Amino acid sequence: MENTLTFDTAALTGAERAFVESLPTQLYVDGQWTTASNGGTSAVEDPSTGVVLTRIADASPADGDRALAAAARVQESWAATPPRERGEILRRAFELVTARAEDFALVMTLEMGKPLAESRGEVAYGAEFLRWFSEEAVRVSGRYSTAPDGKSRLLVTKRPVGPCLFITPWNFPLAMATRKIAPAIAAGCTMVLKPANLTPLTALLFTQVLEEAGLPAGVLNVIPTTRPGDVTGPLIRDSRLRKLSFTGSTGVGQQLIADSAHQVLRTSMELGGNAPFLVFEDADLDAAIDGAMVAKLRNMGEACTAANRFIVHESLVREFSQRLADRMGGLKLGRGSETGTNIGPLIDAKSLAKVDELVRDAVAGGATALTGGAPTGGGGHFYPPTVLTNVPAAARILHEEVFGPVAPVVSFRTEAEAIALANDTEYGLVAYAYTRDLNRGIRLSEKVDVGMFGLNTGIVSNPAAPFGGVKQSGLGREGGTEGIEEFLETRYIGIADPS
Repeated sequence: MENTLTFDTAALTGAERAFVESLPTQLYVDGQWTTASNGGTSAVEDPSTGVVLTRIADASPADGDRALAAAARVQESWAATPPRERGEILRRAFELVTARAEDFALVMTLEMGKPLAESRGEVAYGAEFLRWFSEEAVRVSGRYSTAPDGKSRLLVTKRPVGPCLFITPWNFPLAMATRKIAPAIAAGCTMVLKPANLTPLTALLFTQVLEEAGLPAGVLNVIPTTRPGDVTGPLIRDSRLRKLSFTGSTGVGQQLIADSAHQVLRTSMELGGNAPFLVFEDADLDAAIDGAMVAKLRNMGEACTAANRFIVHESLVREFSQRLADRMGGLKLGRGSETGTNIGPLIDAKSLAKVDELVRDAVAGGATALTGGAPTGGGGHFYPPTVLTNVPAAARILHEEVFGPVAPVVSFRTEAEAIALANDTEYGLVAYAYTRDLNRGIRLSEKVDVGMFGLNTGIVSNPAAPFGGVKQSGLGREGGTEGIEEFLETRYIGIADPS
């Protein structure tokens, strides 16, 4: 079955327009909603139609400086705020986000394009970081011990790292914000947030919720901008900033790491991925197909954790490919707010062009499209779910992050070959594997070079688990008990022998 694309590209519905007009559109600096210092604004578009949703304040370098000044000014008092109080703010924020789940789902669908069902899932996922770190706020602890020679005492304490700069991506506009903001609040750090200029409305709505939850002025400052280098560059070089956390492409992350060296900033980098999805001859094929659908098509494939390469045993590769094509080919493309939509648009024309370019390159090299294979045409940035077989080893799509609903399939004969193919990338964020052999599963988890490994599951993201990668997929971890450590410094105090 071929994908269908049916929706009205004319404009927003009346209810959607009224909702958008109710959203905050200004900068948030030192507890005040404010225009940009130079009066600048920028447009936010609906990627399914190209319709301008609204215009928002476009921060200037002066606004960035004001934001960091506010964060630095209240850092000491915020760090001294009792952990329980910080945790209660997060708990109230969790309850408010949950109560407004439909509002958050709709704003994400409108500005990012994902179907409402996907947006609702992100609301639940993103809100859970608020609840998780509300509980971690009161669990920050150190240790006290006697030195090995018995001549002194060792006291180890934790303290907030200080003002942080967060740069978040467009693909998960709520969850990527809560995953950074929640542990920072719990640890006692102040923040400047630069949300993606393609999807800033979700972050602004979340800021409004945090304000309602009682977050003090200056703790969080939000500065959307279309000139990120001009605005964040001076902040990274400013001695008042002590932490940089970025989620986005490896290329930008590498530059930010280099820029942060001057101030020796603490950095957390969640960068690109090229996830392998391994299917062995003993796999439960029904479960593997279900897992492949989740691992590939969550967020239309626009996720760093998306399965990018399907590496299937030669005895199953034909059946797996056809069954996956049948499932993907039967999905409905459309505007995310329309009933029955399974796949929304890609975020912009540039993303659509890249996906199409990678597919064309693979087909030119000998690959076959079992379903999809070309843009739908018409309004919006739509690309149909696509399955490619016989993909040549040199095809770019096996080496670059496709960030779209395209599944290239290759085959293998032996476990060693599968591991070699999985590791044939500079990235190391996540891998997935389907096998009934537990010993094999453990071997794979130890030999595939990634920060996260999904065994017989197509999704690994969980607020209670540490999220992050190795190699060029990044530094540091977000979520889990490890997540708050990224925002804490360790201080050692040596005490003379009290005897």
